[in-house]
Amino acid sequence: MGVWDLLGIAVGLAMDAFAVSICKGLATKKNFIKTGLACGIWFGFFQALMPLLGWLLGRTVAGYVSSVAPYIAFALLAFLGVKMIVEAIKELKEIKKAKEEGICDCCADEKNASLSVKVMFVFAIATSIDALAAGLSFAAMDANIWVAISFIGIVTFLFSFVGATLGAKVGGLLRGKAEIFGGVILIAMGLKVLIQHLIEVFAR
Repeated sequence: MGVWDLLGIAVGLAMDAFAVSICKGLATKKNFIKTGLACGIWFGFFQALMPLLGWLLGRTVAGYVSSVAPYIAFALLAFLGVKMIVEAIKELKEIKKAKEEGICDCCADEKNASLSVKVMFVFAIATSIDALAAGLSFAAMDANIWVAISFIGIVTFLFSFVGATLGAKVGGLLRGKAEIFGGVILIAMGLKVLIQHLIEVFAR
């Protein structure tokens, strides 16, 4: 995987944290800078930690699956992308239904407004668990894990901060759409890995 591939995956993975940060910003409003920094640090750290753990796990079996590594990477990234899109569409439908029934936006509740360690830890785990599978794909493709997790951590921090700001300013309009965008990026990265491998196979 090249630098641009890793950056693309980092952006895709960051979309979950971006969506949650929009919620946080919407719930806290005027304290969006504090909220953005809290989201950035929490989500950025765990989003970088999870791929590292996945990579360490994947390295134990990488030697046995090297011949099918591109297919594994494609399957993992495509699965994550489709999962993200399906969940985002479901969330958008729920939001639309809530608005039609006159129910208050789910972002503006006490849990989303809280920046306590307990609440932020739960959100950080929830938004980064998919990155564990991405770490497995890094191991399968023998990617530079330190470059990968650096990109993922930094990109997630920036997107989380921006997300909290947008949430405070424009509300939750981008929440579900951001996750769909992230899912499309992950699928595209997986397809790129697969297509490049197939081209190499047929060129032999």
